[in-house]
Amino acid sequence: QVQLVESGGGLVQAGDSLRLSCAASALTFGSYNMGWFRQAPGKEREFVAAITWTGGSTDYAGSVKGRFTISRDNAKTTVYLQMNSLKPEDTAVYYCAAEHGPMDMLLTGIANYWGQGTQVTVSA
Repeated sequence: QVQLVESGGGLVQAGDSLRLSCAASALTFGSYNMGWFRQAPGKEREFVAAITWTGGSTDYAGSVKGRFTISRDNAKTTVYLQMNSLKPEDTAVYYCAAEHGPMDMLLTGIANYWGQGTQVTVSA
């Protein structure tokens, strides 16, 4: 069955960087828009970043724009999230998602598949 497996999370200090990866399997990866979402304790899941199936277009939440970069390697069926200048408020479980429909669906949190999440903790 389809699997999205995130990795790369961890405990870092404010100002540090992390690179998250999401490896997809049993999925026609190149035909899916991909996104990253996060959920902090006691809060709802929120959109972080998304990238079209070609990689030609990206979108970001205002809170991460200029600090985070989403990218993908269709040959490796993997999507990445480079996170720079991390802040304590970036602390959350980060999930990747795959959506076959229009990008707008992914931006609103609708996705065909979700990963299990990876914890990112940023200390002050």
